[in-house]
Amino acid sequence: MAEKNKDTVTYDLKRGNEVVYRGTTNDPARREREHKEEGKNFTHMRVTSKPMTEQGAMRKEAEQLKTYRKSHHGQNPEYNEDNDG
Repeated sequence: MAEKNKDTVTYDLKRGNEVVYRGTTNDPARREREHKEEGKNFTHMRVTSKPMTEQGAMRKEAEQLKTYRKSHHGQNPEYNEDNDG
């Protein structure tokens, strides 16, 4: 059985201390550029996990969004459109 790549991380886009997006990527620099090109308003990107499989990162992102909603009246970060990333 082939070993799965552990090359995907979770990250937050932040505006100051406020999380405005949570996501996963296997290339943080590229993804940060893409978000800027899309016009998202943020001050910095912060990687929030160690490298893991894509499936593991997606599960972690969903957990992080659930935690965020618990302390933000059930709302996702500004740019997250659904509950699982």
